[in-house]
Amino acid sequence: MAVQKSAKKKAATKTAAKPKAKKATARDPLTKLREICLRLPETTEVLAWGSPTFRVKGKIFAMYAVPGSHHTAGRPAIWILSVNIEQDLVLRARPDRYFKPPYVGAGGWIGAYLDKNPPWAEIEELIRDGWRRRAPKKIAALVD
Repeated sequence: MAVQKSAKKKAATKTAAKPKAKKATARDPLTKLREICLRLPETTEVLAWGSPTFRVKGKIFAMYAVPGSHHTAGRPAIWILSVNIEQDLVLRARPDRYFKPPYVGAGGWIGAYLDKNPPWAEIEELIRDGWRRRAPKKIAALVD
């Protein structure tokens, strides 16, 4: 009998539990980019052309494209240093997520849209690759 009362109390406690917290709102993409880029050794953020750029030893490997810019059609994006072959593969595989950015696209840079649930793992990998291309060999060796 005591077991039944105890079980009833537990069931009542479960139903009277606090309501679940609301889902966290989507993080600002620039905050996420800063976390990714500034974790890399010797990386700094520098404001240039009205937008944050990420540099290793003063050399740009990624640039944030603000949504209000005429370069992004109102969408937040990042431009990432790459090479033409990788750019071609990425753009063909995911044309809804990636694009050839103006000015630097001819040099192999990859643009990635940061709205509509961006593929952060892919973007982080592309950023690391861009960083490795710009970083001096001794510094690049610090990152797996």
